[in-house]
Amino acid sequence: MTPPTLFLIIISKNNTFAQNITQELNYIQVENISKSFGFTTLFSDVSFGIFKGDKVALIAKNGTGKSTILNIIAKKTSPDTGSVSMRNGLKVNYLEQAQNFNQDLSITENLYLTKNEQTLALKNYKSALKAYNLDANAENTENLQHATNKMDAVGAWEYEIQLTTRLGEFGIYDLDQKMKELSGGQQKKVSVALATIGNPDFLLLDEPTNHLDFEMIEWLEDYLNRSTLSLLVVTHDRYFLNNVCNTIFEIDNNQLYTYKGNYSYYLEKKAEREANDQIAYEKSLSMYKSELEWIRKMPKARGTKSKSRIDSFAQLEDKISYKKTDNELIIESTQQYLGKKILEINNVSKSFDNKLIINDFSYIFKRNEKIGVIGLNGCGKSTLLNIIAGKIKPDKGNITVGQTVVMGYYTQSFLEADKNLKVEDIVKSVAEEIKINDRTFSASQFLYRFNFSYAMQQAFYSNLSGGEKRRLNLLLQIIKNPNFLMLDEPTNDLDIYTLQILEDYLINFKGCLLIVSHDRFMLDRVCDHIFVFSENGNIKDHYGNYTQYYIAKTKEEKRQRRLSSETENKKTEATVSTPKVRKPTYKQLKRLEELEELLHKLETDKDEITNKLSSGNLSNEEIIEFSKQFEETENQLNEAYNEWIELSDEIQKLEIRS
Repeated sequence: MTPPTLFLIIISKNNTFAQNITQELNYIQVENISKSFGFTTLFSDVSFGIFKGDKVALIAKNGTGKSTILNIIAKKTSPDTGSVSMRNGLKVNYLEQAQNFNQDLSITENLYLTKNEQTLALKNYKSALKAYNLDANAENTENLQHATNKMDAVGAWEYEIQLTTRLGEFGIYDLDQKMKELSGGQQKKVSVALATIGNPDFLLLDEPTNHLDFEMIEWLEDYLNRSTLSLLVVTHDRYFLNNVCNTIFEIDNNQLYTYKGNYSYYLEKKAEREANDQIAYEKSLSMYKSELEWIRKMPKARGTKSKSRIDSFAQLEDKISYKKTDNELIIESTQQYLGKKILEINNVSKSFDNKLIINDFSYIFKRNEKIGVIGLNGCGKSTLLNIIAGKIKPDKGNITVGQTVVMGYYTQSFLEADKNLKVEDIVKSVAEEIKINDRTFSASQFLYRFNFSYAMQQAFYSNLSGGEKRRLNLLLQIIKNPNFLMLDEPTNDLDIYTLQILEDYLINFKGCLLIVSHDRFMLDRVCDHIFVFSENGNIKDHYGNYTQYYIAKTKEEKRQRRLSSETENKKTEATVSTPKVRKPTYKQLKRLEELEELLHKLETDKDEITNKLSSGNLSNEEIIEFSKQFEETENQLNEAYNEWIELSDEIQKLEIRS
């Protein structure tokens, strides 16, 4: 459920009071910012404010500067004109779309590169501690004391604990692991962890759901809904928009529109706005024709024309010329004959490094079925598609492809194309002309309708961004006119407008579709059943869309928890009624009591030593002495704690049996 938007009306004779309250609630104010690159204007005179508790989404077509606006707010770039102001002391975290990690460094080393006050304090402390352990001289002792004080001052101890805990929640435990050893999804989890710790007041998120599996997306939605922080997010995930955001900013035709509601509300109000715009446009067009006729009838030499009427005509002309052109492309596939035998998967198994990815999977495809493929990151979804496409050989089993099958395969990897070819030439190498709905488009026209400007069409492939390369690859698969289409995460780097075009194409697609996607909205609209990757390489076929699968999964999990609880209750009842076999000995119980007293004493000693080290009143000799005491106490504490855990487990087992 989307959190309610807070509307605050202040009526006060005390202007200072009202002004202070407004400043407290107003987190960020953007005033008339503009940005251009070369001759291309991304946006101009954009203004908006974000208040405490706002969870705002920014929607616009690709290439209109959504990420640039986030970078301007994060002070990673500057606007050409305008300004951005934010409340004093506002703590802002930024999850960028590109994960700029040094792949040769560990997770911990990449953490130090983030350069906030906590990570700088952590890095300085680790360095000072290392120097002190090598040589406990006066200078190193003083440096360690300063570093320890700084850790206390900026809350770096808590920050480190939060990060370790958060990464553990995401299944990442080895912080010394090199970043290049992590998958793309794991690296995105590290980015999410860094963005969500440190108790930020305000979050900037640029495509946060890219490369995340469903469990992580649901975790992020739950975190944002429970948190009181404010948010500005750029995302194409429409369920995320609906579940999290209470305000939508849309940049359309160089204007900013604000919708105070979630994505469903935005769609409703946008439709109303466009209908009203069309009525206003038609009125303006009618007036324009009338005024144009009057202008033409007036003699050119006559100087008594109504200046105000001429000015009004000029304004009408501006309105007509700025009418948004409807450039939406509706794509329908031409029917390709598909024989009775389509594609059969026969007892396929595949392992990597002794890990079973696909376990004895079989399936026979039927005409026109559309299947979504879901599962955790790294479970083998892309492997299945690569096996079907013949790019990877299975360890066991085989794939049989019908003679009439024309396969199209969109992969997450970049298109293998000559880097010196121009974009238009790459499309022409597949098709000079593209037929859509009884209309014929040239390669250039088709590219333009897929948001490739005429200038971009003449760019070399090597100069395209990652998102542009993927969009070109998707376009090429469509114009091949396949009757068996496989798409691996096609929604990454696409805007909502292009997604809607793609979804309409897939809904009307006359052939078989196999799609790996984390976009729940697309899976619901397009797919009629779901392949679900589960443990040990097993693939289950669930008939129904993603939401139907999710509801069934949730019910089954509740049923399993109930059965587990009932089983535990029966075990407890049986344990109570079973005659006692053996109890913990007096010696064991006595030792447990002694250990608990010892742990309490050691914890107290440790706290006292820590307070003395942090007091700033010790001499160098005293710091060295107390540091040794701290180390000895911590060692004793660890030994006592380990013995307590072992003895507690043993006593607990005996009590359960008795």
